[in-house]
Amino acid sequence: MQQVMIVGAGKGGTALLKRIVETNIMHVIAVVDINERAPGLEYARKLGINIGSNWKTMINEKISIIIEATGSEEVMQELHRDVAQGVVIIPGSVAYIISELVDEKEVLIARLKEEAYKQQTILNSTNDGMIVIDTNEKIILFNKTAEKITGFSRKAALGMNINDVIPSSMLSRTLKTRELETNQEQVLENGLKIITTRIPMIDESGNLLGALSLFKDITEVVNLAEEVTNLKEIQVMLEAIIQSSEEAISVVDEEGHGILINRAYTKMTGLTEEQVIGKPATADISEGESMHMQVLKTRRAVRGARMKVGPSKKDVIVNVAPVIVDGKLKGSVGVIHDMSEIQTLTTELNRARQIIRTLEAKYTFEDIIGVSDEIKMSIEQAKLGAKTPATVLLRGESGTGKELFAHAIHNASDRKYNKFIRVNCAAISENLLESELFGYEEGAFSGAKRGGKRGFFEEANNGSIFLDEIGELSANMQAKLLRVLQENEIVRVGGTKPIAVNVRVIAATNVNIEKAMSEGDFREDLYYRLNRYPISIPPLRDRKGDIPALCERLVGKLNQDYGRNIECVNAKALKLLLQYDWPGNVRELENILGRAIIFMEHHEIEIDGKHIPMLQLSAKERKAQETGRFVHNNEETLSEVVERVEAEVVKNSLELHEYNRTKTAKALGISLRSLYYKMEKYNLANNSMQ
Repeated sequence: MQQVMIVGAGKGGTALLKRIVETNIMHVIAVVDINERAPGLEYARKLGINIGSNWKTMINEKISIIIEATGSEEVMQELHRDVAQGVVIIPGSVAYIISELVDEKEVLIARLKEEAYKQQTILNSTNDGMIVIDTNEKIILFNKTAEKITGFSRKAALGMNINDVIPSSMLSRTLKTRELETNQEQVLENGLKIITTRIPMIDESGNLLGALSLFKDITEVVNLAEEVTNLKEIQVMLEAIIQSSEEAISVVDEEGHGILINRAYTKMTGLTEEQVIGKPATADISEGESMHMQVLKTRRAVRGARMKVGPSKKDVIVNVAPVIVDGKLKGSVGVIHDMSEIQTLTTELNRARQIIRTLEAKYTFEDIIGVSDEIKMSIEQAKLGAKTPATVLLRGESGTGKELFAHAIHNASDRKYNKFIRVNCAAISENLLESELFGYEEGAFSGAKRGGKRGFFEEANNGSIFLDEIGELSANMQAKLLRVLQENEIVRVGGTKPIAVNVRVIAATNVNIEKAMSEGDFREDLYYRLNRYPISIPPLRDRKGDIPALCERLVGKLNQDYGRNIECVNAKALKLLLQYDWPGNVRELENILGRAIIFMEHHEIEIDGKHIPMLQLSAKERKAQETGRFVHNNEETLSEVVERVEAEVVKNSLELHEYNRTKTAKALGISLRSLYYKMEKYNLANNSMQ
């Protein structure tokens, strides 16, 4: 590298020094300026370059170039006169131009390298092998795919004759003939078969530059053909499966146009392929909305949607699901069920259920939902009682699940393989109850069956009998039930012979038996027989923490009952459910959810607060509504009734608005002065909270 001394360290000399240092085209070993404060001297000192005020004392035999940066003609002449021959003296302006040219050269070289890298990346990323030769048949391009297919190293191939690398190559012939050859089969030395295209490279002037070969391993093409064949076989097989299915099936593409139906679909709807394939998804619908289009919009499956299809308006239920491949929606598939068949099966199922319900218990302790301490205690008591033969008395408000506990107790006992008979004592008239419980002999009363009839206790022999609403029994029936519990035997109506029975009695009541006993409506001795193992079932208001789990179970049950696909109760609705006191307990909760599901739209999948408007009233509003019902007692004059009603309305409105007089007056539509007058009149001012 040339050794340089710069004479002049002013503005121009400093700029030149920085440029030479940045481009590194020469090595600056000295900087001279008569001004000791020149900026170039300070910059050179920081870089460790020798500095001085007289160039003559700084010059030495290593310096081959002196750059004059003072711009002084006198200094230039002095340098030419006194500097030894062989040392090049360059004006500062010329040196700056040289550095600019060198810098531009570096930029061009960097760009050239970048473009070459891009081209090389593109050529190496292609799946086709690529070889280029020049007019001397020397290889000048050999990409990675060519390296992989031929098994020949790229570094070794570059510069070699094409025939030395690939003896079977016909690129030499392409140079001679200058003719394009496409899709030629060729066998390489490693045994691979390739398909190659040979292209002569000719410039605009007609000069031959070389030849290019593009080739692909034919194995990939063969494999692709095999895959296509396999896909066709799979398609044929799937179509055969769909056509052989007894379920009516229709398939649409992502645009909602029919692409496939099976014979069962045609048989059910009466529509042919010409009427459905390629037509909109609504083509087969007589009444209702297209579930295919809904699924394509929402990407969510729809189950249990009812509609009418075909010219005969066949009543059907459809289940439709989206077809998603690699995250992309490709269409939807629908399965259609004939409602007439379903209704027949449902009728038969209900008939079977009615028979089964009278013979066996359906539920176990796993069906009792709850994580609260109250319900857990009741469950533990029931499990313990199930292992004993003792009579169990289930106590709790209506709708708390006493019958559910009775089922579970029977199924957890050693009698679970025998009958479980259920009797609602309040639902059967007193005249019939005795014959139903204990049976009757032939001729016991008019209309009695020939040969008599077994009663519920005989039917339940070696099993369990559930006596619901036990507190509604008459005194006569209480006495007869006491005999059964004491003697383990019954006497049929019209008979005299005792019949021994081995029956586990599970009783239930929602009345206060102790109060009924004190009033003489319930036998004391029967009470002590029944109350041997009492189990109290907590009301829902005392275990509100169980409401989310109960909702999940009840929604699943209601989905089956109503043929819906509701997923959950959302947070807004759940908040309303938790605020309510549930006087009807779990039965009321099921009623509320069932009513909400019935009135929900088919596309809705969550129970929201708007679906349970009866619970959206605040407690104060509900109280105001309840107390807002007034009855005339026939002992008051009209003016007295009006004043009583007015007093109640003002009181309720004050309580509802937390005794805010302004809000109350506005709600009642009266002036604030009138409100004060009425509060004084009805002695409501003393109750004010403000």
